[in-house]
Amino acid sequence: MKFALITAILLSSIGVAQAANAEKGQALVEKGNCASCHGAGLNAPILPAYPKLAGQHADYLYYSLRAYQVGGSNAQFGRNNAVMSSQAKPYSDADLHDMAAYIAKLPGNFVIKK
Repeated sequence: MKFALITAILLSSIGVAQAANAEKGQALVEKGNCASCHGAGLNAPILPAYPKLAGQHADYLYYSLRAYQVGGSNAQFGRNNAVMSSQAKPYSDADLHDMAAYIAKLPGNFVIKK
């Protein structure tokens, strides 16, 4: 009985999430000037310490941006980086999803072994 109830709740919540808008994400990424550190196409960082973002999974990108928003206030989830924390703070949750959707669609050069 519990399994059926939990399954029903999970299935009913599937349609609640709004799809991310990659076009809006592109505008937000350009407005935030992400390429100034992460390089052209977000795939050529200006310093080796900065990550390549293009082609990363959207979920990973979203949770990374969200963790920068949280910062050091949550040791189990937050990420401490003064620059990224200030960059991520002004965006809404929907904005972060949109940005992640756009960045995930960019061509990256990650190697996937199969």
